[in-house]
Formats: sequence, C-alpha cells, structure tokens
Amino acid sequence: MFFKDKKILIIGGTGTIGQSLLNHILIEQPQVVRIFSRDEFKQYHLQNRLGNRKDIRFLIGDVRDYDRVFSAMQDIDYVFHVAAMKHVPACEYNPYEAVQTNINGTYNVIKAAIAQGVSKVVFTSSDKAISPTNTYGATKLTAERLISAAQYSKGREKTTFASVRFGNVMGSRGSVIPLFIEQIKENKRITVTDLKMTRFMMTLRQATTLTIKALQESKGGEVFVLKMPVITLGDLVTVVIEEACEKYNLKSDGITVEEIGLRQGEKMYEELMTYDESTMAWELPDMFIIPGMQGGQETYLNARKPKYGTYSSESQTPISVEEIRTLIRSEQLV
Repeated sequence: MFFKDKKILIIGGTGTIGQSLLNHILIEQPQVVRIFSRDEFKQYHLQNRLGNRKDIRFLIGDVRDYDRVFSAMQDIDYVFHVAAMKHVPACEYNPYEAVQTNINGTYNVIKAAIAQGVSKVVFTSSDKAISPTNTYGATKLTAERLISAAQYSKGREKTTFASVRFGNVMGSRGSVIPLFIEQIKENKRITVTDLKMTRFMMTLRQATTLTIKALQESKGGEVFVLKMPVITLGDLVTVVIEEACEKYNLKSDGITVEEIGLRQGEKMYEELMTYDESTMAWELPDMFIIPGMQGGQETYLNARKPKYGTYSSESQTPISVEEIRTLIRSEQLV
C-alpha cells in the first residue's frame, strides 16, 4: 500500500477534493494525515464526522502564510496542494486576492516542501488554465508553471513536483448541480448561462483516484491531464430537472429554464491540452502526461504517443442524456 505508515499533508483538506483524498488515504493506514485549511468551521464539522482519531491532525492556517505552511510540512512525505480561490466572478472582482492565494500560496508550498525535504508534491490545476480568459485560469496557469519550474530549480533537493489538470467535479462545492436542485426546489426555475455550452465533467471518485495515481507515477515536473466525459449544459439541465422532479414530486413541465448569457471571463468550451502540448505528451488509457520543462526522456509504463491535437470540450463528442443520468445516479447527486 502506497500510503501505509507515511505522513501526508492535504492543503485545502476540508474542501470536496481534500476530504475525498483523506477518505481514500485513510484506508491504507498512513501514520498521520494533516488537514490544513483556514476554515475552522469546516474543520470542526470534519472532526465531528470522523471522531477522535490519532492518525489525523487539524491545522488552521492560510497558504499565503509561508511560516505556517513551513511548520505544517515538518516530517511530511507527500503533499496534496488542493487549496485555491476558484470562484470565477470572485476572482474577476478581486484579482489580487486570487494572485495571493493561487500564485503566492503555491510558491509558498514549493519553498516549504524543498526546505522540509518532502518527497512528492502534487498540485491540482484546472482546464481553465489553458488559453485563460479569466483571472482564475491565469493564476492557475502561473501556478502550474511554478510547479514545473520548481523541479529544475531546486538544486540537489529530493522533492518531486507535478500538477494534475482536470475539469468540473460533479457535486463538488460550487458545482452547478446542487445549485440547479436548489433553484428547482425553491423557485421552480433554473438560470443557466448558455444551453449549448460544453464542459468536462467527472465524478469525485474519478478525480480522487487519478490524482493519487499522478502522485504515484510522477517522475518530476509533469502535468497529468485526466481524461473525462464531456457534457452539454442543456443535457445536464434536462437530466437534473427530471431527476429532481421525480425525487421531490414536482411536475417537470412546471420548471422554467432561463438563459442569462456568459459571465465575464467564461468560455463556451474548455480545453485540457493544447496542440503544442500534445506533440510532446504521452497517452495512457485514463490520462495524458505532459513532460516537464526539460522532459521528453521519461517513459511511462504502457504509454504511447497520442494523436496530435487540442483536447477540448468542443472537439470531443458529448456523452448522452442517459449516460449523464447514470453518472448522477451513481454518485447520488440528486
């Protein structure tokens, strides 16, 4: 077992991805998992859910504070950096705050990991980092570049750095599905940006297991691009309305859908890998691997060279309404 008797730090550990990583890691009997976040209320609820365990430590702190990040990493083997300011409109209206958390915070993680001799660090990025049109995407792209550059500017230190890039996680905090359900129950009306919009979307289980796989497989400086289904917003709205109305005994023909247009910084489709990146990437069944800045020599078990091209939600065939329904039911999102 990869995590048995290891010490792990999850930065942003009270978020959706952070808690899912925690649940998975605990199965493998680590020596300790430290949960680092600035939200004491969420930590309190997580402690109540898990009970008084000796293998979990809760640390209040902000990724912007280097000294706190440094102390949290003492004797740590592996770091998952999943903390971020990620709400697109909030980042647009408060761009320097996004810089402070997403860029400066990531740099603090890098410096602390090198100073403390951490074995591996994995940073979770976003599809919005590719050809960014908003502040959130631009800060995530910069953080990705910091992580990749750290692999080759660390000198003789042993720390291995890598990034994972994926899209929307179904049912996560900030996901549209809980928002749609709330709108249906309270107002019998859904507001949606554009029904023709396409998005990469995956389950929480997929995001978690593939992030852990990236940690295990990383050789240094890579960006792991996780493959995932593409959905159209119109199909997702159709399924959520039908499933919510069945559950809450409402009439689906009584639910109205209002298109309100794209918000500032939003795109009609998302990208996970550029054409140029595809020319140097490796392909596995569940992910692409883009080598680091000085990469190209690394090989990965059962990997092959992919077909060149941009990997975007516009160029991929969306899954069907029934496939969306199966995903939503399997994750019990309604």
